[in-house]
Amino acid sequence: MSDVYAEPTTGAVPTDPATLAHYTTLRLGGPAGQLETATSAEEIVQKVREAEVREDPILVLAGGSNVVIGDQGFPGTVVLIRSRGFRVIAEDADTVTVRVEAGEPWDDLVAATLERGWSGLECLSGVPGSAGATPIQNVGAYGQEVAETITGVQAYDRTHREVVRIPAADCGFTYRGSIFKYSDRWVVLSVDFRLTRSPLSGPVRYAELARALGVEVGDRVPLADARATVLRLRAGKGMVLDAADPDTWSVGSFFTNPVLERAAYELLRERATDLGEPPSWPGAGDVVKVSAAWLIDKAGFGKGHPGPEGVAISSKHTLALTNRSGTASTSALVALAREIRDGVHDRFGVTLHPEPVLINCTI
Repeated sequence: MSDVYAEPTTGAVPTDPATLAHYTTLRLGGPAGQLETATSAEEIVQKVREAEVREDPILVLAGGSNVVIGDQGFPGTVVLIRSRGFRVIAEDADTVTVRVEAGEPWDDLVAATLERGWSGLECLSGVPGSAGATPIQNVGAYGQEVAETITGVQAYDRTHREVVRIPAADCGFTYRGSIFKYSDRWVVLSVDFRLTRSPLSGPVRYAELARALGVEVGDRVPLADARATVLRLRAGKGMVLDAADPDTWSVGSFFTNPVLERAAYELLRERATDLGEPPSWPGAGDVVKVSAAWLIDKAGFGKGHPGPEGVAISSKHTLALTNRSGTASTSALVALAREIRDGVHDRFGVTLHPEPVLINCTI
């Protein structure tokens, strides 16, 4: 079973602390066999080692923003990551390198770095979850990815039973992936980020963000402006956690944007001739990344499309599947995900893949 990181939900409907729905932004998930809380890197290692001695399956959960847990829950030990804080470990005239504990809430970190005049994370404002989750998923948004600023990851190696530092070059970062994703071997303890001393953002790469800022792609803007605009754009899509907004009771984007070989992309274009050009972006080599949101919408699954038990596509963004009722089951959400995946494949011949990690459930 893969180790997973995410961020505890706010205002969750479930109140039983042994129910994992209490710790997920989807508010879904059955009971844990045993819950353990770790508040430091040393304690994380200790709790994991103790579970290994018991020969328990282990789920490492920093909170739940990118995980879907089945209705049966998790029968082994769930280690809740609650380590906090960051510190400067290196600096020069132009850069600062900070070491961030795995359980540090991500958006708190982003806000703190921008307040200090450190650029590099501004376009990742409002992303839910913890710092320890970011290398696992190679979190990215609005033209930035954490792979651009991570210099290394401290992790517990369960194979060799030792704490190691893995340089960024060895983390295997890909689009929404890394060596840590779907792997039992590594438990992330802390992450090092090298940031730039600057009151301005990095060059704005994302066209939607540039338009919202009123600048050209490639321009730089004050850090506070970049953060405020990203937060506004994310909130408009239901991608900023809000206990009062059922559109945010989700894992954010449920499907990744498909990356197609050129031949597959041309076949997609042929099947979509009546719909106009599919939004796409060229990738490294002869591949093309295609908008999953466009595929979902054009396959007939628009905003608000309902599923069983009150689950639905968000009314704000077609990529988010929500537990709008707050009382649905994981099986209901999975059924909606399957309906969308199969419908997109039938219409366009493209297979969508889930972005969150699935625990004791599958689509």
